[in-house]
Amino acid sequence: MGSKHYIGPFDVELISMSHSIPEPSAVAITTPLGTVLHTGDWKLDEQPLTSAPTDAKRLQAIGEQGLDVLICDSTNAIREGISPSEADVAVTLNKLIAEAPERVAVTTFASNVARLGSVAQAAQDAGRELVVAGRAMYRIIEAAQATGYLDPDLLFHDETAFKKLPREKVVLLCTGSQGEPRAALARAASGEHSHIKLSAGDWVIFSSRTIPGNEKSVGRVMNALADKKIEIITDQDSLVHVSGHPRKGELEQLYRWVKPKIAVPMHGESRHLEAHAELAEKLGVKKVVRARNGDMVRLLPQPAKIVDEVPVGRLYRDGAILMSADAGPVRERRKLSFAGTINVSVVLSRKGELLADPEISMAGLPEADNRNVSFEEIARDAAIGTVESIPRQRRRDPALVSEAVRRGIRGAINQAWGKKPMCSVLLTVL
Repeated sequence: MGSKHYIGPFDVELISMSHSIPEPSAVAITTPLGTVLHTGDWKLDEQPLTSAPTDAKRLQAIGEQGLDVLICDSTNAIREGISPSEADVAVTLNKLIAEAPERVAVTTFASNVARLGSVAQAAQDAGRELVVAGRAMYRIIEAAQATGYLDPDLLFHDETAFKKLPREKVVLLCTGSQGEPRAALARAASGEHSHIKLSAGDWVIFSSRTIPGNEKSVGRVMNALADKKIEIITDQDSLVHVSGHPRKGELEQLYRWVKPKIAVPMHGESRHLEAHAELAEKLGVKKVVRARNGDMVRLLPQPAKIVDEVPVGRLYRDGAILMSADAGPVRERRKLSFAGTINVSVVLSRKGELLADPEISMAGLPEADNRNVSFEEIARDAAIGTVESIPRQRRRDPALVSEAVRRGIRGAINQAWGKKPMCSVLLTVL
């Protein structure tokens, strides 16, 4: 924290920030063309529990020296006010764990070391035993103890002790806040965990917020818990979670400190980025660059603007090969998983006559439609009908016949099933 490094023409300084992980830093990069500040993930928190508070004095000093560009977190730009402190969550967890009539389970992001420490302290204050379940939890606790962020003498049991302890003495700290199907909480909710069994009257605290896209998986876990008459507590019920990202009030404070000439909102969905951009303009920033994934931005010398595009997106590992999410094989496999595949062998004479019924092989399709007509029969009839509908002279074009048969079969299957399978045609002319 506060360290400086010189990398070629770049003077790089790390500045202490608050977040939900230990040792977050902003990066100030000074070059002959000007200075850029990249905040990383941050918030304003006077009591972050595992790190120093945001270094307001250094940020103000950078603003006084003159900041050209601010690249800043936008995740909570649509929310008013200032985020509560991590210390406030610790108070709430302490109270809830002390009040719980039976077992209480807490699930959170394993990387939030401060939250893990708060749960451990609450268990100790309530005279309860801490049980940890989930490999990610074990790894983080071990690393945090080794580096001094958690008490090295912190005592906890592994999941095998869960059944042996009295119900009213158990605090379970477990993985699964995002509904991950193999995480400890999901397996316990479904009754599949070999060591952890939750019962009616137990409490489960989701000390987290659902990441967009995980709503269904989290909902499944919550519904399974509700079916067991387990009490569920979320941040909608009590202050059991705070975000590690700045709301509008914190963004306004940062802009007053650093006074950038140019702002580049980053980290967030489009609505967060746009809300941040509008806020920066309202606060008097002269130039706001509305960049999205893949945009290449020239920051300095001014004028700052989008100058190019670069490849972005997910990469899939296919065996030993990496390929993009839009690559042909990936798209084809998605289609195969949805509608299966049909392979057709058609044999024609040189005069364009069918020499035998088409051979059909299928995978991933139902055996028959609602009228109990087999899809193999539907595909074969479609292939024969398509070939016979093509004028004899045009049947001498193998590419034309193959494509016509492919389209004909997919259309016939779609009419009977409502889905279009992948279809490949092998045409032989004798």
